[in-house]
Amino acid sequence: MTKQMLIVFAAAITIGSPVCAEQPDWETELQRQLPLLGHRNWIVVADAAYPAQTAPGIRMIYTGEKQLDVVRKVLGAVRRQKHVRGVVFTDAELPFVPERFARGIGEYRAGLKQVLKGHDVTSLPHEQIIEQMDEAGRTFQILVLKTDMVLPYTSVFIRLDCGYWSDEAERELRAAMKAAGDR
Repeated sequence: MTKQMLIVFAAAITIGSPVCAEQPDWETELQRQLPLLGHRNWIVVADAAYPAQTAPGIRMIYTGEKQLDVVRKVLGAVRRQKHVRGVVFTDAELPFVPERFARGIGEYRAGLKQVLKGHDVTSLPHEQIIEQMDEAGRTFQILVLKTDMVLPYTSVFIRLDCGYWSDEAERELRAAMKAAGDR
């Protein structure tokens, strides 16, 4: 058994997860999971300090890759799906993290801006995003892809929404239903 396999085995025992003998390839697992995921599921590209969670609907995979590379690959994979689209959330704290406490944060922010170009991004306080995920995690699956990133407030949260039904279509539907009920 390799050192990495022993670490995964020990972590699985420690956090109460089903024991697996080897770390799955995260990209293969993402491709396997995407057809099963739908609106209200989440994909998180997490920094190294992101905690292992115990909720049964949360699946964590260590990627061993750089944060921005994983974000880019996940957004590309989601974009290629017909049934879902990604709604991106970032921590509101990120723009305020000073370089003197987190060397490289400015470079990361610039890189993230490029990776997220063309995406609508909602910035919320970290705890609010975690609360939304916790609420969703009670019923819906969350896939956490953990990276080696060691800068604070850098996790990128992607809530999946229906890819073939827009927010505007949903608003019009609800308005029509309300109007029909008011008659």
